[in-house]
Amino acid sequence: MLKEAVAYYHELLEDFELAESSRLALDEGLERARLIFGGRRLSPYLRPHFVTEADWIRVRGICEIIWSALQKVKDAAVADEAILDELGITAIEKDLVAIDPKYHTVSPTARLDSFLTENAYSFVELNGESPAGIAYADSASDIFLELPVMKKFQEKYEVFRFHGSEKMLDVLLLAYEEYLGHEPENPPVIAIVDLKDLPTQKEFELFRDFFEGNGCTALICSPDELEFDGERLYFKGVKIDVVYKRLLVNEYLPIMEKYPALLDAYRAGAICMVNSFRSKIIHKKAVFAILTNEKYEYLFTGEELNAIRAHVPWTRKFREEKTFYNGEEIDLFEWTRANKSKLVLKPNDDYGGHGIYIGWVSDEKEWEEAMKIALVDEDYLVQERVETSKEEFPMLFNEQEGFTFLEQLVDLDPLLFFGKVGSAFTRLSTSELANVSSGGGMVPTFIIKEKAV
Repeated sequence: MLKEAVAYYHELLEDFELAESSRLALDEGLERARLIFGGRRLSPYLRPHFVTEADWIRVRGICEIIWSALQKVKDAAVADEAILDELGITAIEKDLVAIDPKYHTVSPTARLDSFLTENAYSFVELNGESPAGIAYADSASDIFLELPVMKKFQEKYEVFRFHGSEKMLDVLLLAYEEYLGHEPENPPVIAIVDLKDLPTQKEFELFRDFFEGNGCTALICSPDELEFDGERLYFKGVKIDVVYKRLLVNEYLPIMEKYPALLDAYRAGAICMVNSFRSKIIHKKAVFAILTNEKYEYLFTGEELNAIRAHVPWTRKFREEKTFYNGEEIDLFEWTRANKSKLVLKPNDDYGGHGIYIGWVSDEKEWEEAMKIALVDEDYLVQERVETSKEEFPMLFNEQEGFTFLEQLVDLDPLLFFGKVGSAFTRLSTSELANVSSGGGMVPTFIIKEKAV
């Protein structure tokens, strides 16, 4: 059914007037909704990503099982410094993750990056610290649903969209209530905190407008603009109750001593921070090395282990050691050298596609050099290749020209809110790296089913 639906949508685009009116509506909608990332269209495509209802039910269930396992990694890491070391948590990060956020969930909001194919469903990464794209996806959904071609498509197929901003606000309010230990008397003041002049600034504005439209005062500020008087955190004289932390720990560490108000207020328990510094535990990519290593199987239930084996790629911290692959002992360094066609090397704690070496597109000399870099760095992972998803999408050129069909890597990104899948969007790329920072784009994810005759 999915292939038929996609073919039908593409057939509709053969009507020039329908395609051109849809392109104009898309550009007008993107500009109006501020869906511009670094000065370019965030969604340079004329088709959203479709997922069948049956596939979505399966995806949702798998994500939530994996999430229950990730929560157990957090619980174990808080109690066992050896696991923190295995995850690559540094000394200064250990100090941060030791602070109790006053709620139990490791990352109230998170994103699992995955590939859904006919034969498999596999995760490649987890953003457990500060997942972006939630508000962007909502706005993109609004725009795409109004495209003339989508309206025509909906005459034949039922289309279901997500409301992630609503879920995000619910998470902030629920975390705040757990932090307080009781229902708040008044709606909290929410501060969206990140560095200044980032390309994600537009999303902060979308969130601010949504939060304020639902009864909460919302502020956008940076760490240098915050003040802590020993009891309360302030921005320009306004008391802050909840910090929606979009600031990454790696970005805060270099300026933490100069602008300590955020940390001081959090350490004093003066604010509810979502996600907290403790989310760093599962944001480290080495969390997959914990999930897939036999020595940590005792942490998980049978159901969780089955899901891990089926959907999480085999991963190890890259170092000279003996380990196991499919039950057989291997020398990790030599095995990595001999199996580049199915491996990727990636830094444990970076984003945007930085520092990633892909074995199957590297020659032997390039792979050897990548292995040396990874070994010297001492904080790299080696991960097994997963089956990726690729589809043709109608991709736009520029404002004056039309579109062409190009094969895209399709990265489905379910969004979890307190461990429950509540939204999703999809990132597309013509390269092996599907992320917006590296030049890819995003489209809304819609769940579809055929209309009853």
